[in-house]
Amino acid sequence: MRHTTLKDLDVSRIGLGAMGMSFGYTGAGSDDAESVRTIHRALDLGVTFLDTAEVYGPYANEELVGKALKGRRDQVVVATKFGMISHTGRGPGSLDSSPASVRTAVEGSLRRLDTDYIDLYYQHRVDPDTPIEDTAGALAELVEEGKVRHIGLSEAGPETIRRAHAVHPVTAVQSEYSLWTRDVDQRVLPVLRELGIGFVPYSPLGHGFLTGAIRSPEEFDDTDWRRTSPRFMGENFRRNLALADEVRAVAAAAGVTPAQVALAWLLAKGEHIAPIPGTKRVSRLEENVAADSVRLTADQLAKLDNLPPAAGDDHNEEQMRMIQR
Repeated sequence: MRHTTLKDLDVSRIGLGAMGMSFGYTGAGSDDAESVRTIHRALDLGVTFLDTAEVYGPYANEELVGKALKGRRDQVVVATKFGMISHTGRGPGSLDSSPASVRTAVEGSLRRLDTDYIDLYYQHRVDPDTPIEDTAGALAELVEEGKVRHIGLSEAGPETIRRAHAVHPVTAVQSEYSLWTRDVDQRVLPVLRELGIGFVPYSPLGHGFLTGAIRSPEEFDDTDWRRTSPRFMGENFRRNLALADEVRAVAAAAGVTPAQVALAWLLAKGEHIAPIPGTKRVSRLEENVAADSVRLTADQLAKLDNLPPAAGDDHNEEQMRMIQR
């Protein structure tokens, strides 16, 4: 497995997103033993970058990751996130990145992950009621205390990134980015390159859609958040199948899988980028990790670059309001 750097943090070029093991997708939380096997297999294959968050479950995913890393903590860069749960009484569903909430959140994450420090601690979504300077200041104190080693932002806009970075160096920004979600191309990525900040694309497989395996939204159970995503509804879903079929055609020509094509396209975007495809199955993990050795031709990359945009927003209206603020 190749490595890259997020600013000065060394990580494997492909990481592992753990959310779907406990939260958000059909079957989440149904087989923790397989999820632990998947994390162990990731470490065996050279994956050194693992992503979770306190809100996944909530809390259950951090506990699962902590259990899986018992005795192997020093082999992995652990990233987790705060801010989508209020610890100061703002109420359910309220964003809270106030310094007091951050301090409570980090203690809980450290306990659940069974670790003395968090390698990369992200603000999960920008809190409109707390100046980013206050949040970054609280994170800087946690760095000084040794509880956090690097700080990050998730789905933050350019000005927020600049303001946070002026208080304490931001190591990485995490945003959704894939063949069907390219919003960060024009607004966010130029700022990250200017400031030397690493980029962590989440959902690089389009929430599973780009694998070509999803052919009907009826495959999702009632707990699956994709039932609320416009891209997985009605005519949008049918139109997006054509996009997935284009990726499948490139994969067939390259002799690899559609998931590997989607990841190889991302890795070809340059250095200091470390996608975190999520899975709870060993077989899917092995498929994703193998994308590290896939090299697409210039023509194949151009064809992928020119794919039409996906039909529909990638999140529901409430979630879209939280992105790139």
